[in-house]
Amino acid sequence: MTPTSMRRRRTALALGGGIAATALVLAGCSGSPSGTETPDKPVALRMTVWTADETQLSMFQDIADAYVEEHPELVSKVTFEPVPFEDYTTSLTTQLAGGNAPDLGWILESYAPEFVDSGALADITDTLKNTEGYEYDDLLDSSLKLWQKDDKLYAYPFSNSPFAVFVNTDQLAAAGQKNPADLVASGDWTFDAARDEAAAAAEKSGKQGLVVRDFDYKAWEVLASVWGGWKAEPWSADGTTCTFTDPAMVDALTWIHDATFDDKAMPGPGVTADFFAGDAAMTITQISRASALDDSFKWDVVPLPAGPKGEQNVIGQAGIGVFANAKHPKIAADFLAYFTNPENAEKLATYFPPPRESLLNSETLAAANPRLSEDQLQAVVVDGIQDAVTKPTHKNFAKLQDAVRSQLDALWVADADVESVLDSTCKAIEPLLKD
Repeated sequence: MTPTSMRRRRTALALGGGIAATALVLAGCSGSPSGTETPDKPVALRMTVWTADETQLSMFQDIADAYVEEHPELVSKVTFEPVPFEDYTTSLTTQLAGGNAPDLGWILESYAPEFVDSGALADITDTLKNTEGYEYDDLLDSSLKLWQKDDKLYAYPFSNSPFAVFVNTDQLAAAGQKNPADLVASGDWTFDAARDEAAAAAEKSGKQGLVVRDFDYKAWEVLASVWGGWKAEPWSADGTTCTFTDPAMVDALTWIHDATFDDKAMPGPGVTADFFAGDAAMTITQISRASALDDSFKWDVVPLPAGPKGEQNVIGQAGIGVFANAKHPKIAADFLAYFTNPENAEKLATYFPPPRESLLNSETLAAANPRLSEDQLQAVVVDGIQDAVTKPTHKNFAKLQDAVRSQLDALWVADADVESVLDSTCKAIEPLLKD
């Protein structure tokens, strides 16, 4: 996943009703656009996206224009409609429920089960499999899992962006700390080591230490990039039982709490710090953020540290789906097959790590990402996608996201009783898990 902004999660309350309304509108409508019908006249397609990056949008448009040139009898133009990330899912579900569905759209992984189960998305399996040269078998099964139901694929996971740690080596060196790359090489790159180095750098620089980007004491699900090292989960695999009170999660959130309030290694509530502006020694974020780096300081990027239960790779994912109640789902599916074919997936890999096994090698990715070395790409992207987990997902995630955030507010004070807060969290969300 590569949002240009992930500062707020105002989608939660509106989405809770939005997907439900969409499900009613689309009941029984999700078909399989297995073929392309020639329309009476070429149609215009529209895809919603949350990026406003002009370079990315220009790449999308170049691919789309090439499709139009090859299929003038089908499509007159393709428009990419940027919607601010903080409003994205609310705006999208409003369009779907209001009969103004885009033909295609990006979907964040946290909401994948809601979109897939609601019937909002068309089955694109046959279209992709039957498109000449698409090489469907090249798609990693692990990447497709979240977007499948009954062996049918309802969105293409175009972005599989591993979480990693970017480090300001100038700040660490000034504080007399080791380069985390050396700790990786010696097997000593742990969350405790990252905490200690971050705290020392913050004390020396007067800036911040380790920032979990986009968390901001609101988007708690981003903390999966930390609690993965404890093998903690917010709820059971079947999504019916709260596990915030399990020892692993208690230990993980205690570590985060203490690193913030006792060790001063992480910024506290209300403190903003942009690593890419030089405000922090380290940040945990997705590898796709590398495009924000400049030459104002020396930097490196390393895999997530190991926790007490070892290393856990975590990725942010985003899919592209065709909406079942759009005006032209079959043609949209045909365009999606073109947009994500091997040749274009390699182009998109400049910003969005693809789900194609053939492209997940350091040589190919380095050609698309000149700011990162082959060694960095191998360690963080190629190896980081292997056996990775995503941030929390649930068919009722919209309501859960808001409920958990509300309960965890009590955790972010110096004298918080971690176990008590997590007990209250489970009591609050158990009905939502079973809803």
